[in-house]
Amino acid sequence: MKTHRLRDLIIWQKSMVLVKDIYLLTENIPSTEKFGLISQIRRCAVSIPSNIAEGAGRNNPKEFNQFLGIANGSSYELETQLILLVDLNFKSEDEIQPLLNILTEIQKMIYKFKSNLMSS
Repeated sequence: MKTHRLRDLIIWQKSMVLVKDIYLLTENIPSTEKFGLISQIRRCAVSIPSNIAEGAGRNNPKEFNQFLGIANGSSYELETQLILLVDLNFKSEDEIQPLLNILTEIQKMIYKFKSNLMSS
């Protein structure tokens, strides 16, 4: 299997930027949500690059593919929670739309990466 240098993976880099953006977004959500929605959103965001990293550290494409699938699942969970922020009037659509755009790009990259990984 071709080894993957984690810091060279664009998908990982974009995911790391997303995590930082998510932390900034969630800073001023009411503190009553500190152990609820804020915690869940941050965990989902961190899960994306973390699972990409764990997959990159594995020794075979099937394992990497599995961790990319977990990262993808976390991305959809995060998407749902960002939409929920708007529904609960914690954030505006304008505030979350740029993050949803990045998230969609990461989801597409994960899909393409998984396809390329399994065909090589």
